Amino acid sequence: LFPYSSKAAMMDNRFATALVIACVLSLISTIYMAASIGTDFWYEYHTLSPAENVSEAGRSIWEEFVSEEADEKTYTDALFRCNGTVGLWRRCITVPKNSHWYSPPETDMTTNCISFSLSDQFMEKYIEPGNHNSGTDLNRTYLWRLQFLLPFVSLGLMCFGALIGLCACACRSLYPAIATGVLHFLAGLCTLGLVGCYVAGIELLHKKLPLPDDVRGEFGWSFCLACVAAPLQFMAAALFIWAARTNRKEFTLLKAYRVA
Repeated sequence: LFPYSSKAAMMDNRFATALVIACVLSLISTIYMAASIGTDFWYEYHTLSPAENVSEAGRSIWEEFVSEEADEKTYTDALFRCNGTVGLWRRCITVPKNSHWYSPPETDMTTNCISFSLSDQFMEKYIEPGNHNSGTDLNRTYLWRLQFLLPFVSLGLMCFGALIGLCACACRSLYPAIATGVLHFLAGLCTLGLVGCYVAGIELLHKKLPLPDDVRGEFGWSFCLACVAAPLQFMAAALFIWAARTNRKEFTLLKAYRVA
């Protein structure tokens, strides 16, 4: 019995190591997801000729950008012209700190942001952005709504999985970790879907509103955090499921050996 007990102890150490690594990966992916949701650098626009000079046109851009009636074309044009950044919750542009008409031109710039309201998140997208009579673009409408909902579903699944993991620790059993692994796998699918929806939405928008020649667009670091979070969730899911299933199998074999 002693050789088998030694083997069982070695197996337990291996399972414990796998669970520790899975928990660390889960924690890192949760932090990455929370940071990506809360920051505004999913997509960035860089223009070679930003609107630095204070003018009536410059003030009108900002007024239209912050207006509650600003449509998709209005704020997208402002993003193009003013080194804008877009997040899941907010849009930002870079404007001069002093925008009074009597002030001299300055290069001291500041970033001002405005949040998307809940109604903005579920607002219909139009075939021709800004033209309410052009009909609803269903593809872009549902992609926009999914990119708003999926990250919260992903975080919710991971939090629920962590709760099940705590219950498993209290019960001193590894078997509930299978449910934790499944939930992490589903969270990874949601995160992967979020990334795909965002990329598709940006590409479809730029087909409707092409970038000007002097504007360059690129995905920002907030988007990259979400891209990294997805594989971390899948790896954590694999470790949770492997540890739980293999430990149960070894326990069954040990039990059969003792009975024999």
